[in-house]
Amino acid sequence: MNKGIAATYSNLARTVIKGLESRNMTGYYAETKEEALNIALSLIPEGSTVTMGGAISCQEIGLVDAIKNGNYTFLLPGHGPNRRQECIEAYGADVFLSSCNAMTNDGILVNIDGNSNRVSCIAYGPEKVVMVVSMNKVCADVDSAMKRARNVAAPMNATRLGAETPCTKVGKCMDCKSPGTICCQFLVTRFSRHPGRIHVILVGEDLGL
Repeated sequence: MNKGIAATYSNLARTVIKGLESRNMTGYYAETKEEALNIALSLIPEGSTVTMGGAISCQEIGLVDAIKNGNYTFLLPGHGPNRRQECIEAYGADVFLSSCNAMTNDGILVNIDGNSNRVSCIAYGPEKVVMVVSMNKVCADVDSAMKRARNVAAPMNATRLGAETPCTKVGKCMDCKSPGTICCQFLVTRFSRHPGRIHVILVGEDLGL
């Protein structure tokens, strides 16, 4: 990575981590995917029951494979015969893996969801939430974070999922009410009432969408 970008990310990460701490969340900075993986695994005790939402970033750093192949019980809701029951069972997991559609430089998390099992697990459910978030998702404020989530992350996710929505055609949010819309629930996490529950690993490499 360009030295200037690396230095900027490192400096910005310190600001974001302070913001997270002020909101009862814990932040970490990893320059590389490998460092991010090591931090994530240090937060997940062996023997834990682990579940996840649609976290591409967690896959890209190798965390999902490490959990599947390690001494953990891995639940992947929505891939069996009873999707609703699987999603409900995920709320009782020890650890929930996720990323973030966007966040502010003072530690506010912004997420959009279709079925809403992901945002509901972030808000309440699993004992611990471990997020992997690349630094390119950090925005100046909630308004710009919401714009990123709606106009960058959502159209790409809709395309990835094969959703029949206007954003897959025009590349930006059209505020649609299509049956296949993935923008059903918006979660803005500005504070965690439970210290030590939400952990955000910031990564100095571009990940996810």
